Amino acid sequence: MNTLRVAVLAVAVALAAAGCSSTNLEQKPAPGAETAKPAPEATPAPAPAAPAPVRQVEAPAAPMDPLNDPKSLLARRSVYFEFDRSSISDSDVHVVEAHGRYLVDHAARNIRVEGNCDERGGREYNLALGQRRADAVRERLKVLGVVSSRVETISLGKEKPRNPGHDDAAWAENRRADIIYK
Repeated sequence: MNTLRVAVLAVAVALAAAGCSSTNLEQKPAPGAETAKPAPEATPAPAPAAPAPVRQVEAPAAPMDPLNDPKSLLARRSVYFEFDRSSISDSDVHVVEAHGRYLVDHAARNIRVEGNCDERGGREYNLALGQRRADAVRERLKVLGVVSSRVETISLGKEKPRNPGHDDAAWAENRRADIIYK
């Protein structure tokens, strides 16, 4: 049995060695035989037509935040008041309402309302009047559905005039409540 194994192993090694040998695959033509002519080179296929240009469709731009749109009522951040008054004028009610709708729709946003006065009157009086103006804006927002805890109010009195002038136009510009988004 040992000799049979040795014989099978010898045949397997011989077959493996024969399989690994390299042979020249190029055949030489027999003497006197006609040699085959090489086939003529194929003419190149015509180049494919240029693909139609791909139209790049731009994704629509993200909508602009209405707070940054200069055409929006929300671009107006000041509410103006008459002399010695803290009630919101009819001409500015729509501004406060626009901010109220925005705040209702954007529950994560909070604001600070800064009440301001013109330079006439004493410091304490103007601080109290500025606070009443800021509170008037907050109360109107509350009626519109804005939770009052989202609206901070502060009075600056006559300490931060927008217009440093000393005439009716300057005073009218300084009698305001500014809405500042946090």
